[in-house]
Amino acid sequence: MGFLDGLIGNASEMEGDKLEEELEEILVNGENIENGYNILRDYFVFTNKRLILVDKQGVTGNKKEYHSIPYKNIRHFSIESAGAFDRDSELKLWIAGIANPIEKKFGKKSSNIFEVQQALAKHILK
Repeated sequence: MGFLDGLIGNASEMEGDKLEEELEEILVNGENIENGYNILRDYFVFTNKRLILVDKQGVTGNKKEYHSIPYKNIRHFSIESAGAFDRDSELKLWIAGIANPIEKKFGKKSSNIFEVQQALAKHILK
């Protein structure tokens, strides 16, 4: 993913080692990281127990806000694949108690939206 893709909100897959280091204090015993995607400075992570959204704040990004969403609270999700003229794919999550969906864009070449769909379906359809 290029810098321009990050600026327009496209996500790309993150390395597991980096994620484990950054979320060391957040993860509970028995919780394992499965996938992670970053959007410029922010990122979201699928674990075996929940979805974690990380919002880096400030100029340095040292201040972070963590949103923890148990999979049971995801009521609906949709994916939109990239087309011939559409450069990106999109993920939408509807969370219990929140009217508007959370939306994340994926660059056409940066990651496979169907892998993300599989990860969500695996946890939600238990």
